[in-house]
Amino acid sequence: MELLEVQNLRVSFRQKKQLIQAVRGVSFSIRGERESVGIVGESGSGKSVSGLAIMRLIEEPPGRVSAERLMLSGVDLLAQRDRQMQSLRGREISMVFQEPMSSLDPVFTIGQQLVETIVLHQRATRKQAKEIAAELLRKVEIPEPKHALESYPHELSGGMRQRAMIAIALSCHPRILIADEPTTALDVTVQAQVLQLIKDLQGELGMALILITHDLGVIADTTDRIVVMYGGKILETGSAIDIFESAAQPYTQALLKSIPRAAGGRREPLYAIEGAAPNPMNPPGGCPFHPRCPVRMDVCSERFPDGSRLSDGHEAWCWRLR
Repeated sequence: MELLEVQNLRVSFRQKKQLIQAVRGVSFSIRGERESVGIVGESGSGKSVSGLAIMRLIEEPPGRVSAERLMLSGVDLLAQRDRQMQSLRGREISMVFQEPMSSLDPVFTIGQQLVETIVLHQRATRKQAKEIAAELLRKVEIPEPKHALESYPHELSGGMRQRAMIAIALSCHPRILIADEPTTALDVTVQAQVLQLIKDLQGELGMALILITHDLGVIADTTDRIVVMYGGKILETGSAIDIFESAAQPYTQALLKSIPRAAGGRREPLYAIEGAAPNPMNPPGGCPFHPRCPVRMDVCSERFPDGSRLSDGHEAWCWRLR
């Protein structure tokens, strides 16, 4: 049995008389413990919305979530009531949100927010929960954890707030951690520290990881498999080696070209993908990347292609591969 199975996930939002199609038929899976899957794509690709939909954190209405299968360890997530999902969140699956300053409640201390989560899910006393909370902050390498427990979110640096968010997400030892842009707004040194911390904790706790990011460089050494999303659809999926050495979809190739590289002292202009991401209120027909694709054909605007299996576990959706 797969740990997480997502099949034909669709998420839309009704805004007055318009329908926003954020996710349009996404399928992937987590096969077992300690597996890492990276979901990558430009802003507006549907990455974060997919994570929120798996967590059942999309408010309905105005949102609408559907899927052929959305299973967590054999449990149908779409069939769960709110109270049942509350017991699954944190214990089975947890999420580190994009911006800790807006995700942490500014009127409660870090300790109060950690303790509340631990008491709710672990049935611990408040004294026990405080001890567990301090140990969690030590685990995520926050110096002086007892002082941090008494601090409010605005009193911590961006890197410390992100570590506190990770501690809250890990407080109930989830089987799957979804990390949504966990290094956004952090400087390069702190980014590396947070990514290494997540990787170390994953190995220590034996959890699976879904890392959501717009930066292919972030997931190069962090994930086993990569899912490339654009316009609410998956355009390519494969191992990190497949994607970085044998990318087949023009969009994936363009993302790789966009990664800044040292040029041996030469000044070379940064590559930029022409055009803009598609409007989810009026997504293009066929392959969503075709308006920006340098090798598009007429058929690309007519129908979305079936997947082409390039090797074991490596699949891409492009008419040029048919």
